[in-house]
Amino acid sequence: MKLVMFYVHEWWYKTASKSLPEAPDVDREESMTNAAVIFYHSEAADEQNRDGVIQKFVKNTKWLAGKFNTKNVVLHSFNHLSASKSSPEFAKAMLEEVIERLTRTGYSVMTTPFGYFNEFKMHVAGDSLAKVFKEF
Repeated sequence: MKLVMFYVHEWWYKTASKSLPEAPDVDREESMTNAAVIFYHSEAADEQNRDGVIQKFVKNTKWLAGKFNTKNVVLHSFNHLSASKSSPEFAKAMLEEVIERLTRTGYSVMTTPFGYFNEFKMHVAGDSLAKVFKEF
């Protein structure tokens, strides 16, 4: 698993085109302020350690959000961080579990549509911890 995490003053996205033909048709535009934005990439090896990967994904997300005193989170699939990729089915199921764990503990979670390329804009804070890479 690879995570590129940002603390943003503002995040905006709009669906552009499908990256997975079987993804449902979605035309969406949303924004969020004061948020931890997590670009995640699920790798093939993650399928053998599902529970550990989910636990670390949630822990790292909460850690960054806590550093900036926010409960707003954006999760964005970004399959450009490694040559190794998990199956789309695994990545989607993992994402659903991460969302459930975060919302259950009081986080407001926005996700970009799974299986889509998106336009996006983000205003990243200047603090050193506003830009973090994690690999596990």
